[in-house]
Amino acid sequence: MNKDSRIYVAGHRGLAGSALVRSLERHGFSNFVFRTHAELDLKQAPAVDAFFAEEQPEYVFLAAAKVGGIYANSTYPADFIRDNLQIQTSVIDAAWRNGVKRLLFLGSSCIYPRDCPQPILEEYLLTGPLEATNRPYALAKIAGIEMCWSYNRQYGTRYLAAMPTNLYGPGDNYDLKNSHVLPALIRKVYEAKCAGRREVVVWGTGTPLREFLFSNDFADGCVHLMTLDEQRYRTLLSESFPPLVNVGYGSEVTIRELAETVCRVLGFEGALVFDASKPDGTPRKLMDSSRLRTLGWKPKVDLETGIRLAFEAAKPILDRNL
Repeated sequence: MNKDSRIYVAGHRGLAGSALVRSLERHGFSNFVFRTHAELDLKQAPAVDAFFAEEQPEYVFLAAAKVGGIYANSTYPADFIRDNLQIQTSVIDAAWRNGVKRLLFLGSSCIYPRDCPQPILEEYLLTGPLEATNRPYALAKIAGIEMCWSYNRQYGTRYLAAMPTNLYGPGDNYDLKNSHVLPALIRKVYEAKCAGRREVVVWGTGTPLREFLFSNDFADGCVHLMTLDEQRYRTLLSESFPPLVNVGYGSEVTIRELAETVCRVLGFEGALVFDASKPDGTPRKLMDSSRLRTLGWKPKVDLETGIRLAFEAAKPILDRNL
């Protein structure tokens, strides 16, 4: 990408999308095109195609998606598979129809089998059953990867798919019914501290292992991919393997250790109570990100620092909900 290249970030107000905009700006890019959901419903293919025809973006970061934690995925499975299939199909097809040079589709580590070997290599895609609690969302994201690969093979497009581990940071969702585990813990612990409560209830046994990546680090990884020189970018495109790249931190913690870290950062001294009647989800998800690291990227923000930065960004929102 050149500094004056026309760039469309779909989902620019979300956790990943807003981090992408910040990263692009830090790297000197400024020629953006944005649309809010109210201005453009990405599920509506004719409207999306008209938008691309009018704005003619050269590079696209597809960060728009319907996302959520275990509760949301279990409660709204039809919404998760339908909305995500519609969004990505509309954008990927419109990008091809309007000559986009490079597109980066953002997925999730939940695309990989529930019990696949650890750490997770890109080659483990479709080698076993998925985690039941987010299967509809995972299948939609797998379809997005397959679309990128299929369009590359049939139409000569140059689309990549980046699979992040669990993301957190500024712009996260702190709704307890729809959020992921880390923002939910931050909100629960902060509200308990402010109310003077002596305990916080955490879903599950606390034993599953999870990897967490600060959103700014993820965004820098995505920008690194999209700005690769032609020779290195070409190594990620293959007729025989999906154009798939893992983006992870490289180490993991248990949910118990995560909750304890949140308590330490926020200064909560009460007890943690684990509700084993609630689902744990996948027992372990550690990404192997060596493919991206060999191309020159590595994360910079450790978990404790990242939680502190995420909380500082979220505090005004959390205070309004007290």
